[in-house]
Amino acid sequence: METPALPLGSRRNEDIALDLMKFIAMTTGYGKTAGAGVGFQGSGASDKPEEYAAHLLELYGRCLQSVGGK
Repeated sequence: METPALPLGSRRNEDIALDLMKFIAMTTGYGKTAGAGVGFQGSGASDKPEEYAAHLLELYGRCLQSVGGK
């Protein structure tokens, strides 16, 4: 099966949004579950893995809207 040829350097909006979501989540700890650690602990962290996944999906949707210019 062949995928449609994209011009060199072109990426789908979904791929760009996914990379943006990963960058934001990794650099900010967005939606990260609460755990034992040193330093200040934010009270807004999710308690369950399902909540963490929901936060990431919400973030992906927001990134996709931003990339799409909507």
